[in-house]
Amino acid sequence: MREAVGLAAYAVGDWTTAIAELRTYHRMTGRQTHLAELADCERALGRPERAIDLFRGADKETLDKAGAIELLIVAAGARGDLGQHDAAVAMLQVRELTADEDGEWAVRLRYAYADALLAAGRREEAREWFARAAAADEDSLTDAAERLLELDGVTIEGDDHEDEDEAGDTPVATGSDSDQPSTDEDDADEDDEDDEDDDDDENDDEVTEAQAPDNPADANAADANPADDDAAGEKAAGDKPAEGTADADGELAGEESERPAKGDKEPEA
Repeated sequence: MREAVGLAAYAVGDWTTAIAELRTYHRMTGRQTHLAELADCERALGRPERAIDLFRGADKETLDKAGAIELLIVAAGARGDLGQHDAAVAMLQVRELTADEDGEWAVRLRYAYADALLAAGRREEAREWFARAAAADEDSLTDAAERLLELDGVTIEGDDHEDEDEAGDTPVATGSDSDQPSTDEDDADEDDEDDEDDDDDENDDEVTEAQAPDNPADANAADANPADDDAAGEKAAGDKPAEGTADADGELAGEESERPAKGDKEPEA
């Protein structure tokens, strides 16, 4: 149970729980079957020195070859974490490195050695060992083939298509006139609206002029109708009390006739 819980915690990156459970399992069983996992957890927690200590204190005679090689790889990686790249390369130069083996541990050992060489700046040697790892890695346990292509400056075609697809999904501003509103067209539309407003104003003026009389004198004559003025004068004369005789009425009538009609301008003195 402890072993299962510890390995599950290791798989999901719960390093602290994995260390606690696997140490308990080792103490309860007396075995050291998961020293590589414990050392890797220490590296993940930023404690590479403890990973190296686990490697040094391990009873390698009791470990199977796969477990021993895995612990060696983790310890070499811890050396690399400390910036000791040459020491990491030296740790991995064991007889199993050149053995005629094609097991998983052999593939991982060659890959780790190539990676350590590259970190130490030994590019050509790293390329050689990445090629050896790729040749033995029939189950694609590592990315040795891809690392080899990277060193050769070869770009994987599938990656280019993915990059192009991502670039195609991103909208690109082309700056073309078809994608942007045309300022000239807007100005033309505004000018057309102004012209229509001017035409409407002119039509209103024409209607107004058509309704108004052409001759101002006719307008004055229409406002001041002599017949209406005479009727108004007669009404005014009828309403005024009579003074004197009929001759007086005549005189008054004459005076009414001489009074300027309504709307006419009185003669200046």
